[in-house]
Amino acid sequence: MKILCGYNVNIDSVYRISGAEVSELLESFDRTEILEKTKNPPGKILSESDFAAGLAYCMKNGCGAEWLVFDKSVFEFLKNHYFEKSLVRMGGNAGIMANALSQLGATRVIPNVAVPSKTQLSLFSKKAIYIPDSHIVKDVASSSQDPVHFVFDFSEGDTFSLYGTEIRAPRENRFIATCDHLNFKLFVNPAFEEYALQHACEIDGVLISGFHLLLENYSDGSSYKTILENALSQLRSWKVKNDKLRIHLEFGHFASRKIANSVFEDFAAISYSIGMNEDELAMLHHLHGIPTEGLLRMEADAVGNAACRLALRNGLKKLLIHTREFVMTIYKPDSNFDDSILREIAEKKLEAMEFGVSCAGAYAASGRLEGRKFAEEEASKLQESTLGRTQLELFLKAFNGKVFGHGAYAFREGYILCILPTLLSKSPLTTVGLGDTLTAGTFLRELELDVQA
Repeated sequence: MKILCGYNVNIDSVYRISGAEVSELLESFDRTEILEKTKNPPGKILSESDFAAGLAYCMKNGCGAEWLVFDKSVFEFLKNHYFEKSLVRMGGNAGIMANALSQLGATRVIPNVAVPSKTQLSLFSKKAIYIPDSHIVKDVASSSQDPVHFVFDFSEGDTFSLYGTEIRAPRENRFIATCDHLNFKLFVNPAFEEYALQHACEIDGVLISGFHLLLENYSDGSSYKTILENALSQLRSWKVKNDKLRIHLEFGHFASRKIANSVFEDFAAISYSIGMNEDELAMLHHLHGIPTEGLLRMEADAVGNAACRLALRNGLKKLLIHTREFVMTIYKPDSNFDDSILREIAEKKLEAMEFGVSCAGAYAASGRLEGRKFAEEEASKLQESTLGRTQLELFLKAFNGKVFGHGAYAFREGYILCILPTLLSKSPLTTVGLGDTLTAGTFLRELELDVQA
């Protein structure tokens, strides 16, 4: 399988921060300012105190977030305090998915690389990655700062002092401070663009992501709308050359609801599938009408109903919802098949999902992904999510579903719904990139199964 990966590739500087370090960090800032910002999170980083407040907010609530850094002095602060002692690895949805595809057996994976610096290129898998070359790209690389995303992992039970009040993290998660100005604009490497257009007829699939980094307005007077239209135009040009090209859009944590709406609505028609987690599904509440509380609690009936409504109202072919506890696919077959054919389709979707879940579990537990056999062996050591299993049982009742293997499926309003519990590690080495790894594994296996059919 030959797969294009756009658009956000960057460097992740991953640091597991302790509660004691957070307590010490907070003491450097004004108490009133930090308490106000943890109560009303700014959602972006214009100062060191914004960073500290964002980290405290995520740990206090056990939630994940990604805030963009707009001040160079904050970048220098983060680099000086954490970069040297962090784990430096591939970052960005497109970069993580590209590496996963390469390690899992794709024949050629072509990523869009905004800044192909020595550090960035060293982080790619050596198996199937192909990076088109161009002198223009080298000029861009030499004049641009490396895009670094500072990822702060924390563990369930970590405690810190919020000015005398002991706070305990209710679950493991991460806070990301992103310094990445080219990907803010969804910069497309000219060499990638040229290669994709020339070879579109040979490509099997496209994974696109990074739209959550867009801003409503830019200092040069442009807006996100121009960037979205350029991306759509590019995808349409590939589809003209290859009408079988399968495009998956991975959603992301949007700071702007307006941009999230535009991305979803603009790309619904051209995408074969769209992937998101429960937070992102909840953000689209106004498009499906299901209360957000049940979605955020990862209740299978709420997730299934919201996803069905979203797919039905927007004419979507497929939605992939990946939560911490379970994965759910909502898929519309091309024709009105009888139940036996629909069951075969559901079983294939579950097989692809199971492969994706195994890959994500193996990556969480080991921090590595070294081929299919490795993923299967690592996944076999992990426990199925207890809450995911409970939600599967509730799914069976809510949708009159049927069990298949470790998962289940149901039929509703012309769609096939499939659910599968995730595999959880008690001591994960990483919590970043799990959705991307799951998506890449599921996408690759689904392509393979459909080609075999």
